[in-house]
Amino acid sequence: TTTTTSLHMVFDFFKKAQEEASEQMSAFATGLAKSRNQFLYNLEELGTGGNLFDQLEDTLLQADLGMATTDDVLEEARFLREESTEIFTQEDVKALLRGKLLEGLGASAEGSSSYNRVKDRASKSLGSRQSSEEDAAADDRDENSFSLKFASETDALPIESKKQLTVHFIMGANGMGKTTTIGKLAHRLKTEAGQKVLLAACDTFRAGAVAQLEQWADRAEVDCFSPTEKTNGPSAVLYGALDKAIEEEYDVLLVDTSGRLSNNDALTAELVKMKKVIQKRMSTKFDEAIKRVPNLEVPHETLLVIDAAQGRVALDSAKQWNKELGLTGLILTKLDGSAKGGSVVGVSNELGLPVKLVGVGEGMEDLRDFEPEAFVDALLGIGAAGGGKSKDEGKVLASRLTEMRKERSDRAKTTAAATKKEKASSAGPAGEMTLQGLNDMGSGDLMDAMGDDFAGGGEMEMITPGGG
Repeated sequence: TTTTTSLHMVFDFFKKAQEEASEQMSAFATGLAKSRNQFLYNLEELGTGGNLFDQLEDTLLQADLGMATTDDVLEEARFLREESTEIFTQEDVKALLRGKLLEGLGASAEGSSSYNRVKDRASKSLGSRQSSEEDAAADDRDENSFSLKFASETDALPIESKKQLTVHFIMGANGMGKTTTIGKLAHRLKTEAGQKVLLAACDTFRAGAVAQLEQWADRAEVDCFSPTEKTNGPSAVLYGALDKAIEEEYDVLLVDTSGRLSNNDALTAELVKMKKVIQKRMSTKFDEAIKRVPNLEVPHETLLVIDAAQGRVALDSAKQWNKELGLTGLILTKLDGSAKGGSVVGVSNELGLPVKLVGVGEGMEDLRDFEPEAFVDALLGIGAAGGGKSKDEGKVLASRLTEMRKERSDRAKTTAAATKKEKASSAGPAGEMTLQGLNDMGSGDLMDAMGDDFAGGGEMEMITPGGG
């Protein structure tokens, strides 16, 4: 199966050295400055007149979080305040937002690094949202999937291959920064992990696309397989690139694709065909008719590049491509120039896909690992990631959310116990019905209480005042 491998001991898209982690947080803080400033201004206005929940809803929608994420936050906010005389403080609101945005991105409210595709809804069940077996299965399935996946040393080798080859299939509409992202990723793979990288220039429709990718290949000092007179269609170029990558023992093949909208049926059909080309050429065995059996474990990643400035505009296209091709993750670009950073949470939440990489600038080094906790803290102005001085602010807020959820759970248990006790007392001693209990019953309940005597056909005599 496809896994994150020992390659990550050298090139890991999640775990980083301490000094790099500080640089990462600084990059998020800078890149999200526009989004954070507007968000924090609106949050400070909460509770200054008007309904808190209505104001919170407006703030979340203006942050481009989308209806699904907004509804999640509001649902739990109301749930946490139910049967409570306390009011939300600004810190309570920030603690709730931090936890819900992390959960929307697929992390835990405490900032866990494991992506969880199973949708947790703490507002609906504060107890055991999943069994321990389900938790374990989910963790096993999606462990570390905020990181890029690479071929495992234990995978079966493709036919005619001498070593493992990782294939990343990268998609995105024109103008999203797809080709630039591929060049920056190739640079990271080569410089940080010492990988032998090949680019496949399969965007044969857009004028200048091949030349642009070749320029990035030169900058990253990696090789590029380009169209020729014999191989000038996207699938033909891809097959040629796969042949070269396998024969010349490359470590990673990054596939550039044509950028069109998802409603372009011809493009979508071409992308589906290209994915099948990868699965056929990377086959590890033959069937009984000596035909290659498609290798469904590849490509190792099918990634969609989204421009942060586009926000949720790109969501419909992403849904369609996810349906047709089965996306495995998202790459967010141009975060440094966008005021719509909140859209990252909304898109990831609604697609059920992890964000894997983010572009925070135009430089070769500005393609960064996506860390949900640092991202959310930068968006909400929390701790070092948000430009503050307190390193422990995030932990304090996570503890506060845990406390609020426990308080709500305790209130629910107390209410349930009180209700049960009240029902028991209304029955009276030895199961006899008290007058108050009888008075509370409707006619249907009264007949049920009389049981078989009435159901057996016995007659009920009506007694009227003054009657004999």
